[in-house]
Amino acid sequence: MPTSLSTSASVKLTEPLLIRFNVLEETSERSAAMGQSESVIDTEEAASREEEAPPPEATWRAAPPKKKKRAVVKEAVKETRKEGVKEAGKETRKEGVKSSIKTSSLFRHNPDIPEILSPVVSQVKEKIFTSDLFSDLELHPHMVATLNKVLNVSTLTSVQKQTIPVLRSGRDAVVRSQTGSGKTLSYAVPLVHSLQSVRPKISRSDGPLAVIIVPTRELAQQTLLTFQKLLKPFTWIVPGVLMGGEKRKAEKARLRKGINILVSTPGRLVDHIQHTLSIVFSSVRWLILDEADRTLDLGFEKDLTVILNSLNSAGERRQNVLLSATLTHGVTRLADVCLNDPVDIHGSGPASSSLPPLSADPCDLAPADQSESFAVPEALQQFVVLVPSKIRLVCLAAFLLDKCQNNKVIVFVSSCEVVEFLHLLFTSVLSGTSANRKPPPGFLRLHGNMKQEERSEVFQKFSVSQSGVLLCTDVAARGLHLPQVTWIVQFTPPSAAAEYVHRVGRTARIGGTGSSLLFLTPAETAFITELANHNISLSEMKLLDILSSLMMDDAYKGRGKYHSKTSSRALEQEIRERATVLQTNFENFVHADAQSLQNAKKALQSFLRAYTTYPSHLKHIFHIRSLHLGHTAKSFGLRDAPQSLSSAPKGPRAKHHSKDRNQNQNQNQTRSPEKNQNKKTNSSRAGVRRFCPGQREVGLLRSEFSSGLEEDANKKKRQKKKKKTIGLSRRGGGMTDSSLHPPEAQWSCDCIT
Repeated sequence: MPTSLSTSASVKLTEPLLIRFNVLEETSERSAAMGQSESVIDTEEAASREEEAPPPEATWRAAPPKKKKRAVVKEAVKETRKEGVKEAGKETRKEGVKSSIKTSSLFRHNPDIPEILSPVVSQVKEKIFTSDLFSDLELHPHMVATLNKVLNVSTLTSVQKQTIPVLRSGRDAVVRSQTGSGKTLSYAVPLVHSLQSVRPKISRSDGPLAVIIVPTRELAQQTLLTFQKLLKPFTWIVPGVLMGGEKRKAEKARLRKGINILVSTPGRLVDHIQHTLSIVFSSVRWLILDEADRTLDLGFEKDLTVILNSLNSAGERRQNVLLSATLTHGVTRLADVCLNDPVDIHGSGPASSSLPPLSADPCDLAPADQSESFAVPEALQQFVVLVPSKIRLVCLAAFLLDKCQNNKVIVFVSSCEVVEFLHLLFTSVLSGTSANRKPPPGFLRLHGNMKQEERSEVFQKFSVSQSGVLLCTDVAARGLHLPQVTWIVQFTPPSAAAEYVHRVGRTARIGGTGSSLLFLTPAETAFITELANHNISLSEMKLLDILSSLMMDDAYKGRGKYHSKTSSRALEQEIRERATVLQTNFENFVHADAQSLQNAKKALQSFLRAYTTYPSHLKHIFHIRSLHLGHTAKSFGLRDAPQSLSSAPKGPRAKHHSKDRNQNQNQNQTRSPEKNQNKKTNSSRAGVRRFCPGQREVGLLRSEFSSGLEEDANKKKRQKKKKKTIGLSRRGGGMTDSSLHPPEAQWSCDCIT
């Protein structure tokens, strides 16, 4: 009887436990699949309560098997709970990664991209090479050998063929030719040939015999290097350079020893004219103004006036040459002042003895003829892409990731702060390697606020490298010969068609091939017509084609699985998601710390300031009011537009702000009518002062090309102002008159007379 009872009790005990165990397995699997670990814990508690209450008739006989079964159930429940928690953790981690993308949609609320109606353009074609050789010009045989072996040049370009005989005859000349056509050698060869033939031989003690003025430091270094190569057979002729960023003491020592061919930037040469006694221009026979239009555009008219007056005071007759890729009103005015019966040499036509007529407006720094035709290299492919403001940053990054493999790319932007921001952003976000892509090339930067040693190092490094991206301002847009550059990207549109020509001239040089890409927003489409008026034709590159390069790298893979589908709509959605992932990476970096956020805000501010400096005849295309501030902030990695950049208060505070302002105005009118009269007279006087076109641009950009003297002058002015204010405050006991705050110095537009 006891055995039958025990077996029946065990059977009765095991059946509910087995049923309960099966239920536990089903519930644990269901909870693991749904990611709910709480149901597992509740089931375990229910199972433990069920185990603690066995049938009453077999309590003492079923005790041993009950312990074994309880241990088995507990182990099974523990295993299922662990598996459920693991599965739930995986699911939450996946969802957490997906939900970390906080980027608002890049492809919503954007303006429509219009169709580009490219007008018919008959592009000016300028033949670069000729069949003539340097050996046919009756030059010194050592110079011909140096040109062939050191400079690897044997044939003449068209501008060299026209210019060298004219300059050898002693005539003054204005030389216009496209960028990369060999203008430097067109004046360097006859200059060196003339100086080496002087008998008795010239010496260092003779001082400067040729003065060459260039607008930028990099162009000064490049010109000096060309002369050093040409002068290898003629060691008694000494070249030298004066430019901002170098030590004045060392330059004064070189001037005392003697420099025969002096290459200089305008500001630093004026500094030595005023403060260095050992510089004497009594023997100068050549004056060459290279990139003369840029020198004038940057506001160096007064510096050129000082230089010309110093040269003219010596009384020695000299030969003068002006060179530029474009002929502006300022160049024509300067030619009338310092040239004597010049020969006009144009690369696309025969030389003539007449210059274009001078415009009547003395303050016009814009081209004299708005429809002047510019010549660009024949092998240059020119593209334009219309990009909404929100997608500009992602589009630039996708283009660089696609094109910079084994290529050299130059990216032009509007300000030094934007260069610094993009350099830091791209080196931090795009520097990681991927399994689908080779490591990206290095990013270099070049702008006017860098130290001279750093600028020279970057210039040399990019010149000798086989691939890379150079982020720069217009400091690198003039005259620089950077070999093997295949792409020019104008991330910020140029301020004129002439500036566009100079930028794209960094590629396709000396008959080579190259390509350029211009970024425009849909509101700036009319700039294509502006370029067409100057016989510049652009082909459209589609935005989606540029962004599709992100499909090559799984590092920017989105949440969807659109790659398994073949429809074009699914592919477009996948491209958009990858672009959003890349934008998220940029925004996460920008908002990672306060310093990165501040750098982005500074870059945005400088971009907006530069956007206001476009000339008046382009204001209908580039106007600050046409910019969407929030979308523009997105292109700098900012999730929202900074409140401090808004021009007027918005929301409920605006009413209070306007009320307070009206009350203050009424109080000022009742309290001090004399001050109001003074304000009116001051405003009327201020209204008389009129800015010439381009002055604001000059004020913003001149720092990049300065001689390094402005900081010292500003410090002295501040010290004088402080002394005046201290003296007045001591006399008047805390005066707050407006006379203590003189108006800011304004850029002058004095003509060279």
